[in-house]
Amino acid sequence: MCEKDLVIVGAGPAGMAAAISAYESGVRDILLLERDQYLGGILNQCIHTGFGLTYFKENLTGPEYAHRFIKKINAIKEIEVSLKSFAVHLTNENVLTYIKPGALEKIKAKAVIMATGARERTREMVHIPGTRPAGIFSAGLAQKLINIEGLLPGREVVIIGSGDIGLIMARRFILEGAKVKAVIEIQKQSRGLTRNVVQCVEDFGVPFYLSHRIAKIHGKNRVEKVDVVRVDEHLHEVADSMFSIECDTVLISVGLIPENELIEMAGAVIDKKTNTPVAQEINKTSIPGLFVCGNSFKIYDLVDSVSKDSIHAGYQAAEYIRGLG
Repeated sequence: MCEKDLVIVGAGPAGMAAAISAYESGVRDILLLERDQYLGGILNQCIHTGFGLTYFKENLTGPEYAHRFIKKINAIKEIEVSLKSFAVHLTNENVLTYIKPGALEKIKAKAVIMATGARERTREMVHIPGTRPAGIFSAGLAQKLINIEGLLPGREVVIIGSGDIGLIMARRFILEGAKVKAVIEIQKQSRGLTRNVVQCVEDFGVPFYLSHRIAKIHGKNRVEKVDVVRVDEHLHEVADSMFSIECDTVLISVGLIPENELIEMAGAVIDKKTNTPVAQEINKTSIPGLFVCGNSFKIYDLVDSVSKDSIHAGYQAAEYIRGLG
């Protein structure tokens, strides 16, 4: 088992910012793990603009924003990068086990920063009844299929939920020649940023049904239609308000869940409602030397805020390591 001063799990915007900050705060023995084949995390598939407005004072795409940090990471030889590396176990003594191509590694770190991001909520988590045909995607998966793989998941789309990814994908589908039949949101107002509602939905004339929910998904082999019903202030169905929308694709955009199973495995106290660490200070956990940053600490609206708080996490880890002597 080898030893490192600092191990960071996740090389998206949070992990990269934390690594650079830790280096600038004096740490010279850093391992940065990333399960994908590239640095950058989710930003690589976010080809729309709107990133960096507060952090860089520029309007950047996701890959452009990520590239600013990737250049810095690649220029610092003290930061060892291990791609295609999947963390599978963590102890309360900061012993981390991870799988990389051809090997299973175990490493003891003085400090660990978890920057593992978040996953999307699924259809099952919001209890949408109906059949289980092809054509049902999370919004993030649809984004990856279009922007990374060059595949169009469907031609006539209904989006469930108004999270930012779902709103952005409404515009993306339209620009690729598909038709977005509706965005359905159960709450009285959108869950996404106002700019995304305006630029991605209203500007394209997409029907936006607030205080509505999907009552049922229909289809045998492929999605054929969805039933939509209005809900009252208590989220109960309004009588005689149901109508149907024909479609071949349904996107689910109903929120994110922080990826914190590893720190829970290590014994960190977790808020079961939010799946985030319980701590008195940002980026910290109940385990000494174990830090969390980015969307795994809490769900952020802007990547600029992720970078800012993750820089603080790198500084905190460096201070902790310095205190160990």
